Amino acid sequence: MRLFFDANTLFTAAHNPKGKAAFVIELGGAGHWMLCTSAYAIEEARRNLAAKFPDALPVLMESLTRFEIGHESRTHACPESLPAKDRPIYLAALGCRATHLLTGDIRDFGPLMNQPDKTGGILVQTVSHFLECL
Repeated sequence: MRLFFDANTLFTAAHNPKGKAAFVIELGGAGHWMLCTSAYAIEEARRNLAAKFPDALPVLMESLTRFEIGHESRTHACPESLPAKDRPIYLAALGCRATHLLTGDIRDFGPLMNQPDKTGGILVQTVSHFLECL
């Protein structure tokens, strides 16, 4: 499995290092699956942590040592329902050849969750739902 973390899940893992997102990163670091993200997601998570929880920035930076940093796919189209601000995330997940895109953004990604036929084969899930499905 190749798990793509969006900015929301990176933020959550850094802010709550004993939570589910951090647990998934820990398991990825132990070799249970590959962890992927993008520079776009990292910058958004970093910016939001700096504004809200600056003490969590070192946790974010340390966790990123376990991730492969991917680039946006230039050959795929986005689902039309996906807002422009989330398209770089989706395209980077495709570029990383992710099997899963983990997000807490239910408002924007919700219509695509658990519907890989609409997302180029990627299973979009919350971290909680990913863990429930294991």
